[in-house]
Amino acid sequence: MAQPTPQPMPDQIMPDQTAPDQTTPDLPAHERVYRVLRGRILAGAMAPGESVTLRGLAQSLGVSMTPAREAVRRLVAERALEMTATGRVWVPVPDAARLAELFRARELLEPELAVRALPRADRCVVAEMRAIDESIDRYLAEGDAEGYVRANNAFHTLLYRRAEAPALMALVESVWLQTSPFMRRIYGRLGTARLTDYHEAALAALGAADAAALAEAIRADVAQGAELLRLAALDAALDPMDL
Repeated sequence: MAQPTPQPMPDQIMPDQTAPDQTTPDLPAHERVYRVLRGRILAGAMAPGESVTLRGLAQSLGVSMTPAREAVRRLVAERALEMTATGRVWVPVPDAARLAELFRARELLEPELAVRALPRADRCVVAEMRAIDESIDRYLAEGDAEGYVRANNAFHTLLYRRAEAPALMALVESVWLQTSPFMRRIYGRLGTARLTDYHEAALAALGAADAAALAEAIRADVAQGAELLRLAALDAALDPMDL
């Protein structure tokens, strides 16, 4: 019997790209800057409303202004950053209605990606997902909100890429880029102790090849984030800048 093809390890699926020396050195400068800045946003390392200056970005990563500008433009196109006509750039501050819309998009898209991935989520993939979930448990126990966000994204990315649905994946990643900074602040404010790990149910569904159970586990995981958002919005009087 043919053995399953080895899959990339979790840190190859979504590495911590928040520092320049953790990217591939032979990539073009604009791509390296893009990956570092994108990784910071996905990990929630940048706060909603935080300004990004091209000069500061270029200096921090040891590049010229041109690749920094190109990377920022790409992230503006992905809605991870906003830019005014005068060139001021910052991390978006979505209002409550916008966040609710984004989470509704997640609830519709992510179960679909998971179900599409099911036929290609072999034992190697499930084992890697379980390893990531163990790291998530550690982050939850330690109250490490940023580590939780990064590992949670890695867990979902590893599964969803098996769907081989690049258009859907691009939509989901765009939503993550818009929600991760805000959710990182919510976890920091409310704590990670409130979080239920629905990944175990997803792993069990994968092992049983149960598409309906898998879709429900992913939906519940996303819905939990939406509920925390509701609680945080009430706690902050619907002012995202207070989070």
